[in-house]
Amino acid sequence: MRAETVQSAIVYDAGALIAAESNDRRMWVRHRLAVGAGRHVILPVPVLAQVWRGSARHASLARLLFGCDIVDMTEAMGRDVGKLCGTAGSSDVVDATVVMTAIQWNAAIVTSDPGDLHALLDAAKPAVRPSLIAV
Repeated sequence: MRAETVQSAIVYDAGALIAAESNDRRMWVRHRLAVGAGRHVILPVPVLAQVWRGSARHASLARLLFGCDIVDMTEAMGRDVGKLCGTAGSSDVVDATVVMTAIQWNAAIVTSDPGDLHALLDAAKPAVRPSLIAV
């Protein structure tokens, strides 16, 4: 039997942001509980760029950002993400960034697209596999 690893940090993918922007109740409850429990909520900059359009519609999304640690993409991360895309046969740099960020921070991933992330995780073969939490 495999020991479970507690992942106190979480990473949001674009689907999580879209759910918050749409005022999805489950997403907001999940976010408030995570922030209230002191979990490290991570948002990679490429995910924000994929969703943000700067319109008035983003008021809910802007509120969500207050509880997030927005992390930049370094050159080393860019190389790791590119390598993962090559290994997985994927061109989705944003999803690969989410996976690599989760591996780096030993974090769970909040996602609306577990299928694509499973394939990237399979290709990455991390020592500790991030949990996927469906939005």
